[in-house]
Amino acid sequence: MKSILQTAKELLLPALRPDGTAADFTMGNGHDTLFLSQSVPRGTVWAFDIQPAALQATAALLAAHGAGENVRLILDSHSNLDQYIRQPLDAGMFNLGYLPWADKTITTRRETTLQAVGKAVDLLRPGGVLTIVVYPGHEEGRREGEALQQRLSALDAKRYDVLLHRLIHVPDCPYILAVERRK
Repeated sequence: MKSILQTAKELLLPALRPDGTAADFTMGNGHDTLFLSQSVPRGTVWAFDIQPAALQATAALLAAHGAGENVRLILDSHSNLDQYIRQPLDAGMFNLGYLPWADKTITTRRETTLQAVGKAVDLLRPGGVLTIVVYPGHEEGRREGEALQQRLSALDAKRYDVLLHRLIHVPDCPYILAVERRK
C-alpha cells in the first residue's frame, strides 16, 4: 500500500496544471513544496510556515533540486493566506502536526487550521483539489481532525466532494481529508 503522503500527492495530480497555482500551507521540510513546484513549472506555488527553520530547510531542498523559481516562501500562518493568494487555486496541501526534527510543542492548531482550510476551500477553482493529512496520534491532532471532519462534512454536496481516506484498524494513524470543488 502507498504511503499516506504519496496518496495525498496522487489525489492532487488531476488538478495540477503546468501554469497553475498551488499552495503548500504547511511547508515543513519542503517536500510538498518541491512536489508542487515541479508539478506547476510555469505557475506559482505559495508555501507557508511560521518557523524560520522550515523556510531555510525548504529553500535548501528547492536549491538542491534546481527548483523554486516559481515558489513564494511565506513566513506567516496559513490562516493569513488570503493576504497573499488572490487567484483561484488548482491545488493545495496541508500536512498537519509538527516538524519531525524540530520542537514538537509547536504544532498546527485547530483554530488557525480551520480558518486556513475554510479560506483555501473558498479559493479552489472548479476541479481544484485540497488535501489535508491529519495526525491524530497527539491530542491537538486528534481535536484538529475531529473539527475538520465536522466542518468539511457540512460543505454543500452540490459544489464539493469530500473524501476521508484512512486505515480503519489503526485509530491513531495519519489520514487524509480531501476536498474537490465540482466542475
